[in-house]
Amino acid sequence: MMAWELLLSSDVGLMSLAVIVGVLVIGVAMSKMYARKIEEESGQHK
Repeated sequence: MMAWELLLSSDVGLMSLAVIVGVLVIGVAMSKMYARKIEEESGQHK
């Protein structure tokens, strides 16, 4: 529980949380982009 308090209350914790959320958002966006590209290319080869 102390780790959560540190993560949500200190400056370093909040910056770490921002980085974690940013990495997750970038990961989701890239996976959607790659899935769309794969779908496009598989449709062109038929």
